[in-house]
Amino acid sequence: MSGPKFDRQFDPRHGEAVEVAPGVRRVTAANPGPFTWKGTNSYIVGETELAVIDPGPDDPAHVEALVRAIGGRPVAAILVTHTHRDHSPAAARLKALTGAPTYGEGPHRPARPLAAGEAHPMDASGDKDFVPDVVLGAGGTVAGAGWMLEAVPTPGHTANHLAFALFGTPQLFSGDHVMAWSTSIVAPPDGAMADYMASLDRLSARAETVYLPGHGGAVVEAHEFVDALRRHRRGRERAILDRLAAGDETIPDMVAVIYADVDRALHGAAALSVLAQIEDLVGRGVVASDGVPSVLARYRLVD
Repeated sequence: MSGPKFDRQFDPRHGEAVEVAPGVRRVTAANPGPFTWKGTNSYIVGETELAVIDPGPDDPAHVEALVRAIGGRPVAAILVTHTHRDHSPAAARLKALTGAPTYGEGPHRPARPLAAGEAHPMDASGDKDFVPDVVLGAGGTVAGAGWMLEAVPTPGHTANHLAFALFGTPQLFSGDHVMAWSTSIVAPPDGAMADYMASLDRLSARAETVYLPGHGGAVVEAHEFVDALRRHRRGRERAILDRLAAGDETIPDMVAVIYADVDRALHGAAALSVLAQIEDLVGRGVVASDGVPSVLARYRLVD
């Protein structure tokens, strides 16, 4: 993706509490991988009474690191941006240790109903156990001593994705919706491209200029970065339309060309990304499918 650069040398300092803004500390889990980069970020907000955002994977060592960083101070809230297994499962352990209630948009769910016989390729990544004690919708707030967080719905990566804006500051906790190190995975039926693009528009209309993401370092000049994300997705859409115009009818054929410079081991994930774009194009009447859109369906441009 062309656009603002980011720190490829990001040092996660696994297990340490790193101050990233006044009154905000980051603790990164030691769960690096192709979908988590150098690990999942948990954030601790406040000085005397705390909030924890994205407690992370069900990893006792990471929970222990969070407890050390909390240092015996009261925890008013445990907030979850979304229910993927690297973000929400530790909420249960942390709640048991601190007594703090959990907050989120709702339980894990697909962005749309599954078609008859459709497999759910991302099913194993969803945390089906997390149910928030308090459900947050648009504009919902959570407050403690010296801080207030506003829920900002940002579906797309998952149906229940939230960002959290920190009142009185330029910071927004963007989860996996906007990250500097990588574009967000939008994979049906877990996610939806139309929702993702609308969520980018929602963030563009807000005042926050620094995003603290679920993976990697801060996104600075956030509005410029969101514009670059939007251009990137529109470029992928144009590439799909070009392949259809060239005679490709299936997603695997398109992926082989569009992602020719990407490791073939990642072509399965790329196919889901193309499917997300095609679902949006079908919904807008630009592309037709020979049945319910899927990786195996055949497609054509609408005359």
